[in-house]
Amino acid sequence: MRNAFLFIAGIVVGLAVDAAVAQNQSPNRGLVGMNHVGIAVPNLDQAVTFYTKTLGFPEAFRSVDEKGNVALVYVQISKNTFVELQPANGRPLGMNHFGIHVENMAQVASMFKQRGANISETRVSPTKAILSNITDLNGVRIELAELPPESQHRQAMERWK
Repeated sequence: MRNAFLFIAGIVVGLAVDAAVAQNQSPNRGLVGMNHVGIAVPNLDQAVTFYTKTLGFPEAFRSVDEKGNVALVYVQISKNTFVELQPANGRPLGMNHFGIHVENMAQVASMFKQRGANISETRVSPTKAILSNITDLNGVRIELAELPPESQHRQAMERWK
């Protein structure tokens, strides 16, 4: 009886390990998850007040351009999830992109290029994130973001309690 129990327990453990290994072999290796949604707003100060005061999402960081104007403000929903608020500055109002956190930009860019996606050149943003973009068939921009330790994104994630 004991041998039968051990045999069945071994099969169950083996199947669990096999399932776990299969999950790590996703066809989208290197994608950590959804990181943020970018929204163009007509009045940045009012939008920041709404998201921080009304909704209670803390401001994680902001970035200014070379003239000292606020280029974007990130508010933090959870440890790994943000809303990026940007002044519209002539762009259409509303969602203009979503961001995906990636582990290694070179590997992820290569994976998507092999699948036929048109990927922009990789660059380092003023927030120190390593970025690249894909535009889907409907014109939606998908921002790929590698977040090294010096990036404002990663620093906000590490501060989260």
